[in-house]
Amino acid sequence: MGTTVFVISNGAIRDTRFLVDQISRAGDPAIICTDGAAERMREIGGIPDMIVGDMDSIGEKTLSYFEKKGSRIVRHPERKDETDTQIALECAFEMAPESIRIFGALGGRIDHALANISLLVMCVERGIDTKIVDEGCELFVINDSCVIEGRKGETVSLLPLSSDVRGITLDGFEYPLTGATMEIGVPYGISNRLAGPRGAISVEEGALLVIRQTKI
Repeated sequence: MGTTVFVISNGAIRDTRFLVDQISRAGDPAIICTDGAAERMREIGGIPDMIVGDMDSIGEKTLSYFEKKGSRIVRHPERKDETDTQIALECAFEMAPESIRIFGALGGRIDHALANISLLVMCVERGIDTKIVDEGCELFVINDSCVIEGRKGETVSLLPLSSDVRGITLDGFEYPLTGATMEIGVPYGISNRLAGPRGAISVEEGALLVIRQTKI
């Protein structure tokens, strides 16, 4: 398996062609589906390396189909503390990946979307480059620094995922910051923009959510 793992969750994927394109661009990523997401993989002709979850949202015919194709099926009880996406991420960690990309994690139920976003903290604490990706945006968490390569005018929003995030510095943005603090409940980091093709973000303490709008 490669060093990139795709986790496919059972949230909204409005255009499966986008997912096909992302898989193609990644070369040969390992693919882990939460149970119902495997139905989409069958639609696009993909074969997941692993299907995980309580199997409450996948048809038996699809499950049998992928078993015959060699997918590993990891069943969990319906009554459990972890979400299916968390279980999929923990399986991804065991593959020692350089990067993880999560699809189908947004849209639908807001509680599931928020839970999936919170899982990004678990990933950054392990030092793994992890992003939630959909057709219009990408989300990731930093606890040190990052550089965004994009387009002038591209919207980038910042939100604290810890009680506060300290020492925030933004360079290359329409609204720069130096050593600033962001606190939960004061969302002044919404709708900043790249001042050019490159923007740098750094933090000294805390977990900062970065939401990059990839479509204007």
